[in-house]
Amino acid sequence: MATLGPDPRPHSQLASTSIQSNISGNNVPTNRGLERALEEGANSGFFNLSARKLKEFPGTASNFDLSDTVEADLSRNRLAEVPSEVCHLVALESLNLYHNCIKTIPDTIINLQSLTSLNLSRNQLCALPACLCGLPLRVLNVSNNKLVCIPEAIGQLRSLMELDVSCNEITALPRHIGRLKALRELNVRRNLLCVLPEDLAELPLVKLDFSCNKVSTIPVSYRKMAQLQNLQLENNPLQSPPAQICMKGKVHIFKYLSIEACRSDKMPDSLYLPVMERLSLSRPDTDSGVGSDNGDKRLSATEPSDEDSLSLNVPMSHITEEEGLSKDDSSEHISTLTGTPQPTNTHFFDTTLHKASPASSMFLRTHKSLESVDPQFTMRRKMEQLREELELMEQLRESIESRLKVALPEDLGSSLMDGVVLCHLANHIRPRSVASIHVPSSAVPKLSMAKCRRNVENFLDACRKMGVPEDKLCLPHHILEEKGMIKVSMTVQALVDETSTKQALFT
Repeated sequence: MATLGPDPRPHSQLASTSIQSNISGNNVPTNRGLERALEEGANSGFFNLSARKLKEFPGTASNFDLSDTVEADLSRNRLAEVPSEVCHLVALESLNLYHNCIKTIPDTIINLQSLTSLNLSRNQLCALPACLCGLPLRVLNVSNNKLVCIPEAIGQLRSLMELDVSCNEITALPRHIGRLKALRELNVRRNLLCVLPEDLAELPLVKLDFSCNKVSTIPVSYRKMAQLQNLQLENNPLQSPPAQICMKGKVHIFKYLSIEACRSDKMPDSLYLPVMERLSLSRPDTDSGVGSDNGDKRLSATEPSDEDSLSLNVPMSHITEEEGLSKDDSSEHISTLTGTPQPTNTHFFDTTLHKASPASSMFLRTHKSLESVDPQFTMRRKMEQLREELELMEQLRESIESRLKVALPEDLGSSLMDGVVLCHLANHIRPRSVASIHVPSSAVPKLSMAKCRRNVENFLDACRKMGVPEDKLCLPHHILEEKGMIKVSMTVQALVDETSTKQALFT
């Protein structure tokens, strides 16, 4: 029987002994590795205790002199709080506590008056203590925690350059965040923010990420962020600017914010007063044509319409004779100054060419150089032109939406640039006027430039066939490049008027 095989009991004992030896063998390198890391830290000033399943700071660290440590890595462990031993390393400049179970930060962390970089991301923090804001931090990362707010004392971190509070439950940024005058990067991604503070516009931000929040409006003051290079804002219910503009990038966003600022800001009357007084004094009241019944009323800052009508009635003799402008050029010049189309009637110029008074000539020269005298005059003209353009755009939108029974996006230019909507409009007015239309699909959501150009050219050909005069037709690049939406509006209006007239004649 003894020859049949070895006794199972000794075999079991041998296996158990082997397992225990393996376990003990695994423990030995781990302890030795920890001690070796502490020894290297004492010699080099940097100790790395990452991914060692530590629940507390190792007690054997007291055997080594770590007082000169400048960098410590305790990431990927199981620490429940910032070890008090670490808070006594007064020379520490960088501390990495990423991916632990830290719930609290002790007040003794204020001892680390050399600490410039602190990583507390992916922990279980519910709040940041105010004492943390008394450190000379340049980089602070507290992402992937359970924070619901940022302390108001954050404004004390005057040297802070990078702040990452992403993936938390923050509902509002503190009022004093605008005091972080050194801040270059701000990441508030994936929080519960509904409003962005306007104070951020005063910071020299290079990177701003507020994606995955509940922000609906970007403050118009953000257009002043001259140093901003990287702007992340996706996954927000943005209404101003609309999503169509936000998809185009920072340049279009800032352009939209500038337009919104021009709409909302009303320039004070005092800005116009010096120029208007000069204009009123530059010519006698008898020649002005803008006086009251008594003939002694002067131009005032509250009467911009008088200034406009003044430009329309001043003869152009001195400008054409002294500056070499032709009659047509004079008409274009006065249109540029007033923003109002002028008649190119030769009789008008012939009858007024020799009736110019020195006062009116002086006024026109003043009017021509008004941009250099008062830049606010040019701004006001631009605002008036902007208002006219907006009215024409609304007319264009109404014409298309009422006929096609669709709701166009806020950014009208981008919705028309592929020519699809315009081709459908032409076919609605006259069926089959555009034989083929290239339309996007789910597989190819955006048309190529060649197909967009074919759509636009087919639309313009249809307009010609339906009797739209050439002088009222826009050019393809006005639609494709969104550079002449006023021309597009005139073309569509001419198309609608032409077909309406013909239908009325037939009926």
